[in-house]
Amino acid sequence: MLMAQGRPARLHYMANNFRVLAAGDHVVCAQSGARVSLEELRYWSVLRQEPYATCELSTRAEHAA
Repeated sequence: MLMAQGRPARLHYMANNFRVLAAGDHVVCAQSGARVSLEELRYWSVLRQEPYATCELSTRAEHAA
């Protein structure tokens, strides 16, 4: 999807996967604001529906909740 390059995707996060709701090539980490490409996205919260750049940031968000 060439038109989606450089644009953030909108995703629905599920337990073991995510569904693309709006095309894009990355998401923005809810903790750090870092861009995370969809190919590298491994951490998210199903409950809060937000992505994280690293395991550490995901854990920090979980403990803050």
